[in-house]
Amino acid sequence: MDILYLMILCSVSLAAIFLVVFIVYARKGQFEDDESPAVRILFDDERVKENDETGNKDKDEKEIGENNKN
Repeated sequence: MDILYLMILCSVSLAAIFLVVFIVYARKGQFEDDESPAVRILFDDERVKENDETGNKDKDEKEIGENNKN
């Protein structure tokens, strides 16, 4: 019967710790924006690969594959 009291005490204290952690992070604003992380993958990256304006095609061909080691 003593182990039952110990388990109840451990579970209630663990639940209290989780509740305190949740309240602290909720006040910091951790859970305010729940929509944008889910749709962030659908947006295009703003980085656009710019081509070499000088027309140096040898340099572009060498950068295409990382296994091309001349």
